[in-house]
Amino acid sequence: MRRFQMGRFRTLAAPAILGVLVWQVGTGAFVSGLRMIDVDAVLAALGIGLATTVLCAGRWCLIARRLGLRLPLGEAVRDYYLSQFLNAVLPAGMLGDVHRAVRHGKQEGDVGRGVRAVALERAAGQAVIILAGMAVLLTRPAVVPARFHGTVLAAGAVMAVAAVAVPVLAVTLGRRWAAGRSRWLRGLATTLEDARIGLLSRRAWPGVALLSAATLAGYLALFVVAARTAGSTAPVTQLLPPMILALLAMGLPVGVGGWGPREGVATLAFGAAGLGAAQGLASAVVYGVLALVASLPGAAVLLAAKVDLKIPVRVDRLWRRRAGAVGERTWATTSTQ
Repeated sequence: MRRFQMGRFRTLAAPAILGVLVWQVGTGAFVSGLRMIDVDAVLAALGIGLATTVLCAGRWCLIARRLGLRLPLGEAVRDYYLSQFLNAVLPAGMLGDVHRAVRHGKQEGDVGRGVRAVALERAAGQAVIILAGMAVLLTRPAVVPARFHGTVLAAGAVMAVAAVAVPVLAVTLGRRWAAGRSRWLRGLATTLEDARIGLLSRRAWPGVALLSAATLAGYLALFVVAARTAGSTAPVTQLLPPMILALLAMGLPVGVGGWGPREGVATLAFGAAGLGAAQGLASAVVYGVLALVASLPGAAVLLAAKVDLKIPVRVDRLWRRRAGAVGERTWATTSTQ
């Protein structure tokens, strides 16, 4: 019952946030932005989407192979496209990731490790966005409205502590918990050990960090295309800080496919930066549409492969148990993440 209520809340949050924005800003930002989407914007979205998908798939391959799982790049790109499309069109916002994790785990005979590989891959991407967001808050605090400074800084401090705590736990407590009697602690120890091997080892973290940074650059490039399509003429240097905060908001466990939090934060951040609240809303809406366009090759994968999308309840429980240390928050992402 509690899961149902949480899922219902997340599904209703997006239209609620968008409704408030329309009430405050008006429908003009939505309509004008959507009308200005042209063939050039669509082609740019497909091209940038291809690049970011290959980068994300490469990151997944690197982590999976470090964990002892076989994953060819071509197969990873195909499954990543499918997961992005499912994340964008299904209400839970992360069922595409669940599907590719379980599917790959079954293929390799280790569903738990397949789930952890995907969880760590998504966590790595989110960590880079968090770091970029913290850099924006420290260097460009004006992009956050003054009344939200305290809340945003407190949330940033919590995320920073968490980012430091995970590696420390992985190194210091993982092996101790692995020998304990608690099944939950043993599972957490396994996740931490895989995080140490798949993300934090010298053979893993440079490649993961580079691929994650390049992926973030791709997301921002698509956002710039969206802003230009929506009519913004501001310099890129002015656009990037509020865009980074909008991408960071997409990781919040509310909304569907990033819709809702992204538009809310973009409206506030663009307004605080002097770029216009309506311009921020229009840019975020166009970004959402272009991100969906970028995921459309996943629909072709779905039709061509006739993929079985049935995910039993026991698999969902396994997913939540195995990925618990990483946190559900890392899974509420957009179709491009």
